[in-house]
Amino acid sequence: MFFIRQVGAIQLIAALLFGMAVSAVPVCSASTDYQDLLDLSNANEDMRINAQDLAFLLVTHNFDATPKGDHVEVRINGSIYLVTPNAGKAGLADIVLA
Repeated sequence: MFFIRQVGAIQLIAALLFGMAVSAVPVCSASTDYQDLLDLSNANEDMRINAQDLAFLLVTHNFDATPKGDHVEVRINGSIYLVTPNAGKAGLADIVLA
């Protein structure tokens, strides 16, 4: 009987710990919009960045970004933006609505 109560207590503690761990995980669906994309591009410059590196940077800032050749497709609220590294110009990339 003691063993059954002990197993039940361990399951209860495990469930509580799991619940606490899940509630501590931040939600990864941070709100990103076109202005956030523009701000990120304007705040950074890198003459050597390529589409792969740019896509990685955008994904780490919670954008839905996919490298496509020499540019990156970024999906925001149902719209697709083409983001192209701009080398020597001001800012990190040129952004156009597809």
